[in-house]
Amino acid sequence: MNKKLLGLHKVLLLILMIPNSIFSQIDSDHIFYENYETYKTEDLDQRRFKHQDIQPLIDNYRTKADFEVRKVGESIEGRSLDLISFGKGDIDVFLWSQMHGDESTATIAIFDILNFLDSEKDDESVASISENLRVHFLPMLNPDGAEEFTRRNALGIDVNRDALRLQSPEAKTLKRVRDSLEADFGFNLHDQSRYYNAERTDKPATISFLAPAYNYEKDINEVRGNAMKLIVVMNDVLQKYAPGQVGRYNDDFEPRAFGDNIQKWGTSTVLIESGGFPGDREKQEIRKLNFVAILSALKSIATGAYSDADIAQYEEIPNNDRMLFDLKLEAVKYELNGKEYVLDLGINLYERDLDDNTSFYYSAGIIDQGDLSTSYGYENFDASGYKLEFGKIYSEVLKDTTELSNLDVKELLKKGVAYIRMEKLPEQAYTDFPINLVSREFEVSKTLQPGMNACFFLTREGKVEFVVMNGFLSSPENAELQVENALIFR
Repeated sequence: MNKKLLGLHKVLLLILMIPNSIFSQIDSDHIFYENYETYKTEDLDQRRFKHQDIQPLIDNYRTKADFEVRKVGESIEGRSLDLISFGKGDIDVFLWSQMHGDESTATIAIFDILNFLDSEKDDESVASISENLRVHFLPMLNPDGAEEFTRRNALGIDVNRDALRLQSPEAKTLKRVRDSLEADFGFNLHDQSRYYNAERTDKPATISFLAPAYNYEKDINEVRGNAMKLIVVMNDVLQKYAPGQVGRYNDDFEPRAFGDNIQKWGTSTVLIESGGFPGDREKQEIRKLNFVAILSALKSIATGAYSDADIAQYEEIPNNDRMLFDLKLEAVKYELNGKEYVLDLGINLYERDLDDNTSFYYSAGIIDQGDLSTSYGYENFDASGYKLEFGKIYSEVLKDTTELSNLDVKELLKKGVAYIRMEKLPEQAYTDFPINLVSREFEVSKTLQPGMNACFFLTREGKVEFVVMNGFLSSPENAELQVENALIFR
């Protein structure tokens, strides 16, 4: 055998000696990601949905041979809490989501995961999970909060701070299910603000992890250590698809919190927080990352591969920081009392609920101003050389919104018009017209300060070049497309 063939032979022997579990773990997360659209639950394509929207999805699993669905409790307002179980193994894994009613990303991902488990019976990953695990899903622990798309339950309390007193039925159910299962692993699934970033980077903390502490000393026993190892596995997977966009949540012990106590009660508990992702306000890419990360974790538990992970790598995950804005303007000129200053501005777009809390409009505010050199933006604009000018009120008073079609939006914005007075304003608080609508009595505030609505112009040599209308940055020519909504001031 010549030297080349001998060398190739040795390489092939080395490859064959590598455990199959390593290859299967590498292959499986790639398959999860690439084939995700096959398993995506089409009925849930937005973050805002209610208990009644997921009940048909839950009921779908009542008749499937490999699944068990049990009602395990009720919310304060009588909505059912259902546990969906899969697999016949000896290792119990318990996942619960939406204990905060407005944190729905992982609930959607759970139904995507259920689709995968149901439709890929012959898949090696599903077979391993089914044989070795008994996986229990409790989606939407706080359905009353989800009804209003709000954090707290109908009692007005944070369910995640009711682990000791157990006053709410939702908390009692969570504790009872955990205890009845004596779960080996737990996944506490949440959403966090989109304004968190991976510390000292401009990357959003799209997914953040935590192995909660079980005491003030933040000791690491086997239970917590296994949670850390599992997080290392998931972080390695996510770095392939969202590099640099994983953070680590603060691990200060909170004695009232469920994650900390469930860790204390003997279940290796992983907190997953879904944050922000550029261009993904409805968190559709983030649900996909949840799908991939959680399935990879289940596979790792089923094979035992997580036990080889290095806990030290958990500490290397960047801390969560909160230094992101929706829009950051850098070095804009601002005149006050005859003097010119240079400021950075940080602006956020806040969602204001509409109708039955299933839709919203935006209301933008200046969050901070000054030297924001250590902050970042989803959208960054170098405003060097531009002067900030407050908007003007249109010279005419319109009768009502029917007269808006007669106006030339581009020309008005080029003239610095940001407000149009009306005799009769619409009843709602926002307008799809890209200029604010105001009452006859409205006056423009010309003091720049945090808390005010972000509405002004950027000019150069007296010419309007850019508009910031309710936090949306655009040129006058593109405002009708880029300003998602302006506001109505009375």
